[in-house]
Amino acid sequence: MNAIITAAELVGELSADRPPVLLDVRYQMGGPHGRAAYEAGHLPGAVFVDLEAELADPPGPGGRHPLPDVEEFGAVMRRAGVRHDTSVVVYDGGQGWAAARAWWMLRWTGHPDVRVLDGGLAVWAGPVETGIPAPATGDFRPVPGAVPLLDADQAAELARTGLLLDARAGERYRGEVEPIDRVAGHIPGAVSAPTMENVGADGRLLPASELAARFASLGAGGDRPVGVYCGSGVSAAQQVLALEVAGIPAALYVGSWSQWSADGSRPVATGADPG
Repeated sequence: MNAIITAAELVGELSADRPPVLLDVRYQMGGPHGRAAYEAGHLPGAVFVDLEAELADPPGPGGRHPLPDVEEFGAVMRRAGVRHDTSVVVYDGGQGWAAARAWWMLRWTGHPDVRVLDGGLAVWAGPVETGIPAPATGDFRPVPGAVPLLDADQAAELARTGLLLDARAGERYRGEVEPIDRVAGHIPGAVSAPTMENVGADGRLLPASELAARFASLGAGGDRPVGVYCGSGVSAAQQVLALEVAGIPAALYVGSWSQWSADGSRPVATGADPG
């Protein structure tokens, strides 16, 4: 199953007898809450999902966006109408990070058919609505572990024995700036792979062949295991999505740099070299 869907494909699926469940996951770090944008206009039938309140627990030892309680996540998905036997399409404002977080969480908890609207709401030319839908309660019961998840120790091991990609901007990886977390730098052995390089000027993911070539140039290939982290486990989910499109399975380190850097016992590398 493809991990993404185009706007044109979605138009066709929404007119089918059994259309996909739509989840609006608009989010902007440090910006206005996505709920206001959702209420101003969203895809017909889409239900708003709050990234910080429903796709993450409050910040703490697990990082800035630790995983929420699995049962509470399942309740949120059921309220949104998510069913095991119905496809789900998630979208955000166009950046793709928040939508990919929802995609990854549904995949991790066992949903078999979930896709991201490639390019998000920014590429949608169809109608929008402002009404708040009341979908029938779904039956989705999350079972974690369907896709790989890394903790800090596993991320450190993967940086030594496989390929650990750092999805943050290059200047944060090199330790030149750190606008959010306690310490600047990267996990020793990790390779810089800014997530913004996964998309073209139109905001859509690059073609699968170009993504595959990009990740091959970073060291992916063969049976080498791949993992991804970022600042707090959100933009890294978009990189896992891009890797999926490229045909490369990858694990997500959800705690990411916000968890790693908060632990003073963990080593930190700086500069362009993985270290």
